[in-house]
Amino acid sequence: MAQYPWLSQYPASIDWAAPLPVSAAHHLLQETVQRFGARPFLDFLGTKLTYDEVWDVVTRLATGLQGLGFGKGQRIGLMLPNCPYYVMAYFAILRTGATVVNFNPLYADAELVGQIKDSDISLMFTLDLASLHDKLQRVMPQTQLKRMVVCPFTDYLPPLQRVLFNTFRRKLKSAWHEDETHLAWRSLLCMGNEPKPIHIDPEKDIAVLQYTGGTTGTPKGAALTHANIVANAVQCGLWFVTSVPGQERMMAVLPLFHVFAMTAVMNLGIRIGAEIILLPRFDLNQLLKTIHSKRPTLFPAVPTIYNAIIHHPKLNKYNLRSIRECISGGGPLPVEVKHQFEKLTGCKLVEGYGLSESSPVATCNPLYGVNKTGSIGLPLPGTVLEIVSLENPDQLLPQGERGELTIRGPQVMQGYWNKPDETAQVLRNGRLHTGDVAIMDEEGYFFIVDRIKDMIIASGYKVYPRNVEEAIYQHSAVAECIVAGVPDAYRGQNVKAYIKLKDGMSLTAEALTAFLKDKLSPLEMPKLIEFRSSLPRTMIGKLDRKALLAEEAAKKTS
Repeated sequence: MAQYPWLSQYPASIDWAAPLPVSAAHHLLQETVQRFGARPFLDFLGTKLTYDEVWDVVTRLATGLQGLGFGKGQRIGLMLPNCPYYVMAYFAILRTGATVVNFNPLYADAELVGQIKDSDISLMFTLDLASLHDKLQRVMPQTQLKRMVVCPFTDYLPPLQRVLFNTFRRKLKSAWHEDETHLAWRSLLCMGNEPKPIHIDPEKDIAVLQYTGGTTGTPKGAALTHANIVANAVQCGLWFVTSVPGQERMMAVLPLFHVFAMTAVMNLGIRIGAEIILLPRFDLNQLLKTIHSKRPTLFPAVPTIYNAIIHHPKLNKYNLRSIRECISGGGPLPVEVKHQFEKLTGCKLVEGYGLSESSPVATCNPLYGVNKTGSIGLPLPGTVLEIVSLENPDQLLPQGERGELTIRGPQVMQGYWNKPDETAQVLRNGRLHTGDVAIMDEEGYFFIVDRIKDMIIASGYKVYPRNVEEAIYQHSAVAECIVAGVPDAYRGQNVKAYIKLKDGMSLTAEALTAFLKDKLSPLEMPKLIEFRSSLPRTMIGKLDRKALLAEEAAKKTS
């Protein structure tokens, strides 16, 4: 262990070498039920369920799935927003030995078809809302999928909201009936409550297929084993050193079908016996009202959500002081956003880092310890990070040198589903190659410089968008920015900045260039600056550079 530089700076209350359990992923919930069964587990828009109540449904649902012949060797899809159905179906599927395949409910038809075909799912859970059910029904004939489980959206709404929805918004629900294609959620629950015991090999059996563009661009299913899922939940639990088991309230606004929320919200929340406050989607006003009234203590999110909160025009209406600890993931956390959110709430907000391929969390800044500006922090317990040469991936680089970040640890995936060539590209010599350019400083803290594929090559020189973005964020008028390389016949690529200003603020390209003069080299200075009223975001709310590059490519072909 002496060769790991981060150990000298590791928080005294966290044991990097702590033993990590190797078990079936549904045991995360089962063990917490045994400890905290009568305590609140899910709060969905005011409807509350205890751990015991949820486990009872999981047990009956697993029995029903087994009665239909589902189990090991099969994959079952979840196309659900944040709601009790997601949590129940997730753990019921795992309990049968089958594999969960997460689907984004906002997928376009072509994306949905592609993932259904690639994952070869046998069954899909979705809601009876027309926006989900009708889309799935429309694409099923193009795939091998023959059956869906339809979950009634209003069943878990509080009584008054259920009446209002059925009275004024019933047109949002789809008309369907149970047949060979449709199976009612309630029907599955009526088939018994004694699932057959299943032998699961945690290190070999796949718990979740998590689809990602990954390190090589095209969507692929990262095969996460039961051991991967459990290890990462336990690692995150060790990081939240002040959490009191059975006493915390976890804010769940990030979509659970995304790997960050699956682990750092749902599975971490279950590990520590937290009450999980579920919101079906990100709506800033609803989120602020919920924090004000429900008083969550833990709030993992992405930088754009924290940024949106601190810039809300009527923020003084809400008390956010219940929030104690937050981990930011999904993209770089601007320093000013961190400081302003901490000042607003009194919480600890730290930046973490990970990939779908690592379940996903690999590093985090200490909640109570040294936080270095711009750093992704230290490796989680049992995790080894190394920097390898960009030219020779087998060559390890010393501290302070820039190269590709690699990860070794119990949370690293088994590989990509049915893609041996792509797996071989990223899993080499026991290391997960992330595609991110990074350095490790003298104290073992890691800093992402950029993604290899996002590097801008201007006149033969490498420019890292993150460096430019951090400089632009220092301007007081800037709310959000994305920096990307756009084609240029002379230089190869030009540095272009897309900027959204804070409400009521103004800024010109000339003024911004003057501001950046002592912060960026001439090569890094944006040659093109475009101000926008909004910037594109991904499904979890992080700023989307790919969407802007697609726009630029479309301009060239039009």
